[in-house]
Formats: sequence, C-alpha cells, structure tokens
Amino acid sequence: MGLDDGEATEETESAGTMTPIDAEEEEKHLEEKIHQGAPSESSIYATTEDEEEDDGMGGKKINLGPQCTLKEQLEKDEDDESLRRWKEQLLGSVDLESAGETLDPEVKFLSLEILSPGRSDILLTIPEDGKPKGLWFTLKVGSRYNLKFSFQVNNNIVSGLKYTNTVWKTGVKVDSNKEMVGTFSPQMEPYTHVMPEETTPSGLFARGSYTARTKFVDDDNKCYLEINYTFCIQKEWPVEQ
Repeated sequence: MGLDDGEATEETESAGTMTPIDAEEEEKHLEEKIHQGAPSESSIYATTEDEEEDDGMGGKKINLGPQCTLKEQLEKDEDDESLRRWKEQLLGSVDLESAGETLDPEVKFLSLEILSPGRSDILLTIPEDGKPKGLWFTLKVGSRYNLKFSFQVNNNIVSGLKYTNTVWKTGVKVDSNKEMVGTFSPQMEPYTHVMPEETTPSGLFARGSYTARTKFVDDDNKCYLEINYTFCIQKEWPVEQ
C-alpha cells in the first residue's frame, strides 16, 4: 500500500519549498509524535505477563453451548434405535440409577491398598479430613510395590481422572508423579485400578520419614480426594500383626 506517483511528486515539491524555520518545526513535531507513540517499559511487561497468563487463548473460554445431564442425554431420541446403539457404544453400560440429575460427576473412593510381592496387602484407611494421624504406612528400602484403589462414579461421566503424588523429605521435594487413570461413566459396581509398579529408594540416606500429598483430579481440575500424610522407609518391613 505505497503512495501513488502524483502524491509522491506533490509531497516532494512542497518539501522543496520549505524554509529552514518550517523544517525545524516539522522535525520537532515528528519527534513529539514518535515519543508519544512509543510504548512504555511497564506496558511492554504488562503485555508479556498477560500473554503468559492467557497461554495464547486471550483469556476467552470456548462456548460449548447448552449442557444437559447424562440422564437427559440417554433419554433423548429413545425411539431412534441406531442412535441408541451408538450412545451405548460410546458411553458403555451406564446405569440409569447412578446417572443423576446434576451435571457434576460424583467420585467416591472406597479403598486404598499397597501391594508388594511376598507381603500381605497394606490396607490404608481414608480419613474424612484427608489427614491421617501419625505414620500412614511403612515401606522397606528397595521394595517393589503398587498402589491399588477402588472408587464409585455417580451422576455423570468423570473425564480424565488423574492421580498425582508429591513427596518431600525434610522440606525438600524429592519425587513427583502424575498418572492418567482414565474416563469413567456412572455405574453401580465400583471401579478398581492398579497403578504401575514403583520401587522405593535404596541406601542409608533413603531411610527416614517423608511427607506426601496424593490427589485425584479430573480434566477440569476438580479434586475428588486429597490426602496429606507421613510415611516411613526403613531397613526392613515392619513385623506383620
């Protein structure tokens, strides 16, 4: 979008007839415009911070349109046999008694266990306040174990249920783990899931007490269970009762 030839000639001729005083005033005027148009340092940083907070989305949420409960979705188009079969294939065997009238899913954890080869399963009590008193459990150095848990889903589908676990020793974070559990539809029978096998650290310095936080959250970052606890790693397994 450059200038036309006629406009360029007209500007050149007028520039050639400017007096020294006019040229000096024009130069000052241009400097003022440049100074006024330049962004300040604070505005540059503010823009950068806004971009980091928005993560490139400009802070706008995608409008997915009106939402309805899972029960309403299942009861729609009941006379359409092909659509009903498609919904069954997509959602699985959804129990209408467990599909509530609300949009938010309900996930209730029923049990937590630690499995280790050659040992009896360690059944962990789940306190209502999420803070077990004293040591929650004790493990042996260099031992292999899995976390097993069962839970029930009601009302609606829980999407992208994730397990996160962070461990500290003497206030220093020493381990952090995140695992995808999956997406689950409501049903009367509880789900059971076994996490991948892990191994406790070995050596003298691995022994001692640790603090940890375990959480189960979904894709919307809604937390269904959070437990803040203390556990111990020692030379040998504790004596089984």
